[in-house]
Amino acid sequence: MEDSDGDTRLLVIGLDAACRPVLHPLFESGQTPMLRRLFERGVSGPLESQIPPWTGSAWPSMVTGKNPGKHGVFDFLTYDGYDWDVVNATHVKERPVWELLSDYGITSVVVNVPVTHPPSSFDGALIPGLTAPEDPECHPEGILEDVKAACGDYRVYPQSGPEPERSIEGYERTIELRGEAFRYLCDRFDPQFAFLEFQQTDSVFHERPGDKRAIEAVYRAVDREIADTVEAYDPDDVLIVSDHGIGPVEGHEFRINQFLRETGYLEGVQGGDGMPDWSTSWRNELLEGNGAGESQPDGPGALERAMNLAAKAGITTQRVARALDRVGLKEPIGRRVPNGWIRAASEQVDFPNSVAYVRSKSELGVRINLEGREPNGRVPESEYETVRNELIEELRAVRTPDDEPMFEAVEPRETFFRGPEIDSGPDVVTVPADFDNAIVAELDAPAFAEPWEPWNHKRSGVVAAVGSDFEASGSLAGATIFDVAPTICSVFDVPIDAGMDGTALPIVEETERADYPAYEPEPIVATDDGTVEDRLSDLGYL
Repeated sequence: MEDSDGDTRLLVIGLDAACRPVLHPLFESGQTPMLRRLFERGVSGPLESQIPPWTGSAWPSMVTGKNPGKHGVFDFLTYDGYDWDVVNATHVKERPVWELLSDYGITSVVVNVPVTHPPSSFDGALIPGLTAPEDPECHPEGILEDVKAACGDYRVYPQSGPEPERSIEGYERTIELRGEAFRYLCDRFDPQFAFLEFQQTDSVFHERPGDKRAIEAVYRAVDREIADTVEAYDPDDVLIVSDHGIGPVEGHEFRINQFLRETGYLEGVQGGDGMPDWSTSWRNELLEGNGAGESQPDGPGALERAMNLAAKAGITTQRVARALDRVGLKEPIGRRVPNGWIRAASEQVDFPNSVAYVRSKSELGVRINLEGREPNGRVPESEYETVRNELIEELRAVRTPDDEPMFEAVEPRETFFRGPEIDSGPDVVTVPADFDNAIVAELDAPAFAEPWEPWNHKRSGVVAAVGSDFEASGSLAGATIFDVAPTICSVFDVPIDAGMDGTALPIVEETERADYPAYEPEPIVATDDGTVEDRLSDLGYL
């Protein structure tokens, strides 16, 4: 890649959830020859993610170089009182690196990076990724129609294609279209900076956990698109990054809201009278198979009302699911039960009448129902620190059924986050031990259970760098996702935003830091898209 005559200076490849334990077997078996060649020709190592190490917050951290306390996205969800919405680019309060590069006349093409919809204006083109609706708004306006005309199709999510849901063919076609669209845009915009992200390297583990054939097929397809792209543009530098790792969960699942109820912090309610417990909206054990989750067009019907009444009597879908499982009917019945009916019969978290609760498992934290901040706050501000310290001590003391610590860290949010948006995050952060344990927001006894998801996120991802601007004999020890944006700036000799939390990777000469004007994101708009919510539910995030 040295001494290239091409115009692409830096190609960044994002592999969601990639990590050494996943990649090395693929390298050894010959499934991914281009990826192996890039890793072997350059320098590589682990890339430490943030807390929480989940896609919805980690990619904004990577592309801004700033922690959630600064950019404001802590999870896939954002909250207004007790109401919620899926996050989008208007919730990110800091500039992504391609907008910074644009100020210096550097053209970028960005495809499929999560939480980039709706896009802001910059010099180049962008097709957004996860949390965008299907057929999303892109930059420049109308470019998606051009992509589809040139490439035959484009999809954000595999389920939108003609192939069967969760099929290998659907994954492969989605990845192929991703690569074709990216190369079309590179041909058209001639970017110096190009960023292509692949989401299926994560979603295959959530949708088909442990399925070696599907995992290998996804990575082979990704490898082909990387090879075609590198061959077409011969970039000076290639940087491969992941937002987190992934691996088996072999410990315990902790139903943290159930624990909070047992310790007196949380109230529950049945029959659809309270706010939903996010875990029961998707991971309720009846919600399996095609058709589960489809709403009825005419609103609540007789069955939904009956399930609501049953829940008031204590006959919740959680209990029904366990009974059906014992006789082998859970899955076939679950395929025919719509989401609304299940929610009507689920026990829920009564947020307004609780002291503390978990809103979403993937923000890894407990929120306090604070007076003056929440609509029905129960904890006076004068008691906030006392209640928070008590919560921290209670959770630090939790031990698994194996008499091992449930958490490796339970800390006030200030331990992990800093910045003007810190109040948008959870009050107490809970980090599962080695991420071999998992927390869920389910409100159901007992507090401990076998893990629902056999694979889940790990803290360590991966980074690899090869090219004329990178020192091949350098070290990547201690690299974090916050170092990616400063590294990109340094490759282009652009001053690093002084507010970035990371530093350039030591394999490149770091540029000076500068104070930039305050970022002014677009006004917040609602995501409010059923397809996006269903997709996040399918992946286990809601």
